[in-house]
Amino acid sequence: MVDIDKIEQILVIIPTYNEVHNVQKVIPKVLEQDPRIEILVVDDNSPDGTAEAVERWCQKTSRIHLLQRSGKMGLGTAYVEGFKMALQQDYQLVFQMDADLSHDPNEIPNFLKCIGKYDVVIGSRYIQGVNVVNWPISRLLLSWFANLYSRVVTGMSIRDATGGYKCFHRHVLEKMNFNKIHSDGYAFQIEMNFKVWKKGFQVKEIPIVFVDRNDGVSKMHPGIVQEAFWMVWRLRLLSVFGRL
Repeated sequence: MVDIDKIEQILVIIPTYNEVHNVQKVIPKVLEQDPRIEILVVDDNSPDGTAEAVERWCQKTSRIHLLQRSGKMGLGTAYVEGFKMALQQDYQLVFQMDADLSHDPNEIPNFLKCIGKYDVVIGSRYIQGVNVVNWPISRLLLSWFANLYSRVVTGMSIRDATGGYKCFHRHVLEKMNFNKIHSDGYAFQIEMNFKVWKKGFQVKEIPIVFVDRNDGVSKMHPGIVQEAFWMVWRLRLLSVFGRL
């Protein structure tokens, strides 16, 4: 058990690609949740001016950081670079969340209430029924069955293994070999959860309401689904042969 009141530095990692309007909304909402929070925006050279908008925030406060990358390199590598930066600094808790406000920043205090007793806290859309708003039924069914599939194949009990709203203790990330993580999207979330679970860390799912974006374009594409489909079998085989 960790006394959360003694935690001094918290980092929230937000990957972006063409999120200029959303990022300007999400930044102040995240900062107001706790004075210890800092934000790292990892931008993949967005042509819409996302990085420039974040730079203006950086000039206003030292609590905002920007990591600019040369091109669209994917969600998974964005988080990995963010995690590596967090470990190089003194951050004790590390959040990951989307830029499009589908992950409600007002849930951050609920994460902080739980993280003192667990190693990882996951914001779950499926731990109490189905809490998804404004998704077409086809995408909702795809997400729900993807999570069922991952549980059956891997043996994990996590009900929302593909969700991207999470909080990690530093000691969890220190045990991850990021050089072996190359997946993206759904597959990245499943891979991280599986490795955390196999290492014996305590994971807690808390209910959140996921609201689909109002601004911008979804980054979902068929390749992300295909990668996740094969990733669960790869993880299971690597685990069997002790090569995680």
